[in-house]
Amino acid sequence: MKAAFEYWLMVYRRTWRGSMFTSFLSPLMFLAAMGVGLGHLINHGTGEIAGVRYAVFLAPGLLAAAVMQTCMGEATWPVMGAIKWDKTYLGMLATPLSVRDVMLGHQLYITMRAAIVAIAFTIVTAMFGLVHSAGGALLAIPAATLTGTAFAAPVAAFAATQARETNFILLYRFGLIPMFLFSGTFFPVSQLPAVLRPIAWITPLWHGVSLCRDLALGRGQVVLMLGHAAYLVVITAVGVVLGLRSYRRRLQW
Repeated sequence: MKAAFEYWLMVYRRTWRGSMFTSFLSPLMFLAAMGVGLGHLINHGTGEIAGVRYAVFLAPGLLAAAVMQTCMGEATWPVMGAIKWDKTYLGMLATPLSVRDVMLGHQLYITMRAAIVAIAFTIVTAMFGLVHSAGGALLAIPAATLTGTAFAAPVAAFAATQARETNFILLYRFGLIPMFLFSGTFFPVSQLPAVLRPIAWITPLWHGVSLCRDLALGRGQVVLMLGHAAYLVVITAVGVVLGLRSYRRRLQW
């Protein structure tokens, strides 16, 4: 597993500049446009929601969403490429590495990417003066990282079963984008129509956004936050199990 992780780390050292926009600058622009710009129009011009400035409310949600986007990006085309195009996984399996090492090593790398994005985004929000509590902001970093793993493992399991990348577009269009817009990132889920709220509640992003926001604002109930974290851990664990199964079916012959 360590050797597989080190391979992806070596690749990232050479390509990290190309990921700056999608994993960092894009969420930052959302924060500036929606939080600072549109935020002045919230609640009849008060610019506040849930007792804090809208930008402060928005920042933890964008933190979780940015990590989700990064992890989904790393768990789709790179996984297919490692199987189908450049056959990186097959090269690894020609060594003493097992399928388990290959899969978990890649997941460990994606977790590292999630943590880097979470740390960088938190630093920027602090520079903008949008940190409500320093301790809460620090705790939101591992919460956001956990949110990322809850997407990375199941999506990688799905990607390993695909022969063509067409379904990734559908995954983004009907999965990532609706979650990004309607899982509490920009406004409380309670403002959604009643029939849609249960759908939002079962998404990993809603749990991630809620956990990050509760920690960042220092207002969450411990039991609820533990529930959010447990949900994300379970999704991650299920994703790892499914990933090992799909990797073995695709890579072993």
